[in-house]
Amino acid sequence: MDFAGASGAGSETRTVRGHLPPGAPDFVYVPVRVPPGVRRLTAAYRYDRPEVPPGTYGNGLDIGLFDARGTGPEGFRGWSGGARDTFTVGAAGATPGYLPGPVDAGTWHVVLGPYTVAPGGVDYELTVTLDYGPPEDAPAPPAYPPERAAGRGRAWYRGDCHLHTVYSDGRRTPAEVAAAARAAGLDFLTTTEHNSPSGHGAWDGLWGDDLLILCGIEVTTRNGHCLALGVEPGTFLDFRHRARDTSWAATARDIRAAGGIVVPAHPHAACVGCSWRFGYADADAVEVWNGPWTPDDEAALATWSGLLHARDDGRWLPAMGNSDSHREPQVIGLPQTVVLADELSRPAILAGLAAGRSYLAESAAVTLALSATDAAGATAGIGERLATAPDAPVTVRLDVTGVPGGTARLVTDQGVILGVRLPTSGSGTVMWHTSAAATAHVRAEVRHGDEPAGAMAGMTNPVFLQGA
Repeated sequence: MDFAGASGAGSETRTVRGHLPPGAPDFVYVPVRVPPGVRRLTAAYRYDRPEVPPGTYGNGLDIGLFDARGTGPEGFRGWSGGARDTFTVGAAGATPGYLPGPVDAGTWHVVLGPYTVAPGGVDYELTVTLDYGPPEDAPAPPAYPPERAAGRGRAWYRGDCHLHTVYSDGRRTPAEVAAAARAAGLDFLTTTEHNSPSGHGAWDGLWGDDLLILCGIEVTTRNGHCLALGVEPGTFLDFRHRARDTSWAATARDIRAAGGIVVPAHPHAACVGCSWRFGYADADAVEVWNGPWTPDDEAALATWSGLLHARDDGRWLPAMGNSDSHREPQVIGLPQTVVLADELSRPAILAGLAAGRSYLAESAAVTLALSATDAAGATAGIGERLATAPDAPVTVRLDVTGVPGGTARLVTDQGVILGVRLPTSGSGTVMWHTSAAATAHVRAEVRHGDEPAGAMAGMTNPVFLQGA
């Protein structure tokens, strides 16, 4: 796509049309040769959406932008996936999902991502408009969230670490998300837009002593989604992966280098490209519970449970729960992860999540406490190890509040070992006796009703019993 260039003011528009067949590359780069003197670039696109037989995928075409610095990380200027059919970038501002900055001369690339392609292929039309004129004044630098909030010292903090706003495919504004988080009793949240850090600077004035806001990205690949939680504001993470490429490990390293943790999201989700195919060797935790409890979560729970003693490095994989809320009526804080942290700060929250000192709850009304104590009085809590003699008696205690008429279950490496029906008050205590020789770990599940596969109300990460 070539432009003649113009002196002074004015605009110039070009349109290209193309066809992508089934089996097209995951990302198709349309070059746009930008002359000097451009102050704004606007792209708009459309594509055909033919009727397809039941059970056959139709067309879905994503879009993004790279500037004259190339199609590597340094040239990334934004991504809106399939959420928008037009966007604008310039020095003075950009459409949500895109990064403001000068429109420098050189070859830019509009990237098209054929997410799904109908049997007959996808026909698309891409229109780019360049506005000429003096350079626009740049806005003030973005105000990024602080790393700490007042908090309550060492305490249990509630958070939702998978949230979307208008800065990707969500419908809520950051202000609406922050208000809903406070109403849900949350202490922290993580903004996780698809593939773009453009929303990191959109929370000015929304944090406070009562609410810590972390920056993140939902790295949305063709073989699964991963939450990069707590990364440095403005971090770009490459999303152009398939499991067969063996390149995911490099992005996992980039997440950690940016100060974040790696958390595969909704690993058994049924949508195209949503289920996790990269394995868990590079993960720091896994999102076992995503939104209201469904069979997808039940499958994720079974996978996670089987991984608790499967890692060669001796580490274990903690579970998380998040709402993945995009719009009303999806409930922010359903579920939430409740983490024991030394303070309400980014480093402390991430450390608690990676260590598994946490439990998952459907709301702030649900509290769980799980511990194991030996005869000598040594005690370990959620995410900890109790070092005790193999045959020494160990007492496991679970305290529950907020689940009227539910069933509390203790689950070990051998499966469900004990189930107790809770009273109508929703509060109760479960006691069980074992030893390190008999039990490698114990965790808790609290479900509604008395069915084994009832909807989850709360669950904990394990307490490990280790023979000294």
